[in-house]
Amino acid sequence: MTRAVAAFVLLIATGPVLRAHHGDAGRYDEEVITVTGTVVALQMVNPHTHIIFDVVTNGKAVRWQAELGTPQQLIKQFGWTPATIKQGMKLTMIGRQLKGKAPYLNLTERANIVVADTGKEIYRTENFGKPAPPKSDKGSFIAQ
Repeated sequence: MTRAVAAFVLLIATGPVLRAHHGDAGRYDEEVITVTGTVVALQMVNPHTHIIFDVVTNGKAVRWQAELGTPQQLIKQFGWTPATIKQGMKLTMIGRQLKGKAPYLNLTERANIVVADTGKEIYRTENFGKPAPPKSDKGSFIAQ
C-alpha cells in the first residue's frame, strides 16, 4: 500500500513536467528555408535555447525567433557557451518555419547555422541536407 501511495504521489508531482514538453508534429513546414539576420539575444534556458534576431526585408526589420535544443545539448555537441553567439552577429540559419508563416524558425531538424561574415558553421543537425519526409496519402508524415 505504501508503494502504491508513493507511486501515486510521484505521478501527480511529475505529471505536469512530463506533459510540459511537446512534439512538433504538424507545427512546422517540412521544407526548410534560409534566413539571414542580426542577433539581438541568445537565451540558453531549458527546455530550449532561443536565438532572437532581426531580419531586414525591403528596408523593414522583422523580429524573428529560432528554437534549438537544450543548452546542455549545445554545450556537449557543439561546445557552445553563452558567448558563442553575440549580439550584433550576422547569422544565416536554415530550418523549418511555423506553418502560419510567423517569424519563428525551428532548428532541431534538418538545420544549420553559419556565421555570415566568416562562413564558419557553428551548428548542424545530424539530418541536415536530407529531404523532407514523404507525405502519406492521408497528409501525415511517415516515420523513417
